[in-house]
Amino acid sequence: MADSRAPDSTRRSERSRRAIYDAALALVGEVGYGRTTIEGIAARAGVGKQTIYRWWPSKGAVLLEAFLDLVDQVAREAGDGEGGYEIPDTGDLEADLKLVLRATVDELNDPKYEVPARALATAGIIDAELGLEFARKLLEPQLQLYVRRLRAAQEAGEVRQDLDPRIALELLIAPVSHRWLLRTLPLTHAYADTIVEYALRGLAPRPAVRH
Repeated sequence: MADSRAPDSTRRSERSRRAIYDAALALVGEVGYGRTTIEGIAARAGVGKQTIYRWWPSKGAVLLEAFLDLVDQVAREAGDGEGGYEIPDTGDLEADLKLVLRATVDELNDPKYEVPARALATAGIIDAELGLEFARKLLEPQLQLYVRRLRAAQEAGEVRQDLDPRIALELLIAPVSHRWLLRTLPLTHAYADTIVEYALRGLAPRPAVRH
């Protein structure tokens, strides 16, 4: 007997969306953001380009959503999908910040993340709307993790009470992002550790310890 059920358009749309995500990420990795096109993504995904334009206004918007989906998938696989990831609070702020900044270094050095993240970061400089979306949907939630951990450190007396967590987190994130964007020097765990030490202890010489 022939199957008389109507095709499930929702399932078909989800398959197409998933194929478009995969195609966008793959193409950016293979040919770079500049040479990636809506037509190329559509051909790779096996869909018409009008399907893409129906859901997204530009290739940057496609790549951003694909990258957000990738980050979300990895978080779910790591067990962070339910309550969301938080920076550990072991009572040792320095150790906790080194742990999370090392993880950031690992992520930025992983081609799976590095290529689309770099493409979005650079494209967002030219396309202001894309840049704002990139910051709002991806960067801001990550920055809030630092804000919450630093506020907990304030409550525990580990840092100054008049500290502005938003400015303080930039002492940690900005140097790593700067080195990553320029690619002039390696991004390593040792560098991440040093950034944390400089941020927490400052640059002024320490008074000599009297015995």
